[in-house]
Order: sequence, then C-alpha cells, then structure tokens
Amino acid sequence: MHHSRLSTFVIDCKGDDFDASARFWSAALGRKLKPVDPDSPNYRELEATADEPSLLLQQVEHESRIHLDIESDDLDAELERLEALGARRVAYVKRWWVMEAPTGQRFCIVRPQRGPLEGRANVWDGEGR
Repeated sequence: MHHSRLSTFVIDCKGDDFDASARFWSAALGRKLKPVDPDSPNYRELEATADEPSLLLQQVEHESRIHLDIESDDLDAELERLEALGARRVAYVKRWWVMEAPTGQRFCIVRPQRGPLEGRANVWDGEGR
C-alpha cells in the first residue's frame, strides 16, 4: 500500500522578471510571498494554510502554464498506478516524475512535501484502489 494526494499548484513563469511575476501572483491571490530560499533561486512560494495545497512559482524556459504536483510516499507505486489509468512518463527530473495525463496536461509525482501522508492522504492498495 502507498499514499498520495494533491500537493501543490505550480505556476510556471516564463519571462525576464521572475520577482515581478511572483509579486503579481502574490497580489492576485492575496497570499504573502515566503522568504526566498537561496538554494532554490528559480522558485518562490506563496503562503497557504495547512489544509490547502501549496502554491509555488517556478521560473521556466518553456511557455507559462500551471501544473499540479501529486505527493506520494512511494513514487514507483504511484507511477505505476497512474500509468494504469492512462498517464505516460515524460521524464525523471532530479527526484520527481514529470507525467502527462491522457488529455495532455502535465503534472508531477513528488516525494511528500508537507509532512507524512499516513492518515492525511488517499491509500492505494497494490491494485491502484
């Protein structure tokens, strides 16, 4: 058995002024920007409550879009479950999978981002249920 749940909405931002993009989304969504992590200069995080998905901005080279992250305590099992549902692998990047839904949307499978998942996420058996 493994666990998974919606973790994060990621706003991919293409452009020359990433900080201006972060200020826009902060104001538009009414969420304060968290302090910049010097180890992750291409990311900005907006505040969210513990009950909400995280809101992350990511500086990218591809066209701007929004994608979501699914966090799981077993990336391989979640990968297999989602492939069985029709998703396809796009790439393994650093420590997460980029996937594509049967309808073309991109999303990622990531390790737990907001603490342990047990008791706080979907539970899947070996059959993907």
